Parts: sequence; structure tokens; C-alpha cells
Amino acid sequence: MTEEEFSGPRVTDRRRVDPDSGEVRQPAEPAGAPDPLLEEAVEAALIEAEVGAAESKVAELTADLQRVHAEYANYRKRVERDRELIRQTAVGGVLAELLSVLDDIDRARQHGELEGAFRSVGEALESTVSRLGLESFGAAGEPFDPTVHEALTHEASDEVSEPTVVAVYQPGYRYADRVLRPARVAVAGDQ
Repeated sequence: MTEEEFSGPRVTDRRRVDPDSGEVRQPAEPAGAPDPLLEEAVEAALIEAEVGAAESKVAELTADLQRVHAEYANYRKRVERDRELIRQTAVGGVLAELLSVLDDIDRARQHGELEGAFRSVGEALESTVSRLGLESFGAAGEPFDPTVHEALTHEASDEVSEPTVVAVYQPGYRYADRVLRPARVAVAGDQ
């Protein structure tokens, strides 16, 4: 029976001490056995290659994470900016609709009709729109600015060196640095 035909257990004696003679056995190196230093160098090179690949993967993932983080921060800022713009637009729209009510309250005050409960309601409305950021502008004596004033009349005057507001027919209103309605004024100027 040959070794290939034998199907039983195979025992290899790897003891360092020979049981018959009691001497230390020298491991038998097969012909062309690899040099242990060469094996260590190859193993070190493989480990170094694996470490390099892992470091490059870490660098790549870190760069991806930083890019995604920056994109998210920009997105969050854009959403906050858009949300604030939408809020300002909505509040500005409501305030623009209330301008005619504010004009009625101002006319009632000028005619002495703003008394009693109507007075407290008018003052409460004016203070509320003021807290929301509505600003009234346009006063006699200020320089005429066509971006915020609407000239309804013009008269020549030698008393002023530049176009000047002499009367305010209807005050202008501004919200969030945006003119909701220009002030309607009379202007005096040189020609």
C-alpha cells in the first residue's frame, strides 16, 4: 500500500529533541527554502503597502466628509436666509395692506376725531406695526430724493439751493430697508 492510498491519520514528528538520541534536532530546510530576512522584508513591504492604501483611503474619506460638511453648512445658511426673506416678504405684504388703515387713523387724528376707544385702537395698531419694523418717513424741509419721494407739485423758490420738500401730503413707509410706499410731497426748487 502506497502513501497516496493510505487514508488514515498522518503524523509528523516536529519535536525539537530526538526521542531516541536525546539530541536537539536541526530543522531540515528544503532545497531552495526562502531566506527568513527576505520573508520579513517582503512582509514589511506588504504591510507598508496596506498602511499606505489605508492612509490614502482615510485621506479620501476625510476630504469627502469635509466637502459634505461644507455643503451642509452652506445649505443651512441658504435655508435660513431664504426663511428670513420669506418672513420679511410676508410681513411686508401685511404691512402694505395696513397702510390705508394707518392713513385713516392719521387723518382722524388731524381732524380731532381720534378719541375714546378708537384712539386706543389706533395707537395700539401704530405701536404694533412700529414694533414689527414699519418706519414712517417724509418731512417738510428735507432734501427731495426721487427714490423715496413722489413729487405731486413743484414750485420755484429762490430760498432753497436744491430741490426740497415743502409739504407732505401723505407720509411714506419703509420696512426692512424696502420702500413700501413713497412719501407724496410738494417740492420747491430752482426751476
